Amino acid sequence: MAESKSKAESIREWVIEHKLRTVGCLWLSGLAGSIAYNWSQPNMKTSVKIIHARLHAQALTLAALAGAAVVEWYDHKTGAKADRYAKFLPVDTYSHKE
Repeated sequence: MAESKSKAESIREWVIEHKLRTVGCLWLSGLAGSIAYNWSQPNMKTSVKIIHARLHAQALTLAALAGAAVVEWYDHKTGAKADRYAKFLPVDTYSHKE
């Protein structure tokens, strides 16, 4: 009987398969959270609040993109990505002919 995956393992696999969607969700949640935080600051103008929210979301997005790049590099280094796509590409079809 196959072992069932833990919740963390299934989330990790989903993030690996959907890197850009994950980065987009982090950007959106970072922007929303930063706007919510900045809106509680009474001493700032609205334009400054929006600019700060955008800068915070941009920093979070850059960190998420760096994390996605590390995951991609690790997949290439360990060969996990090649194993994942091997089932879609038949090896014999693309062999060299002499």
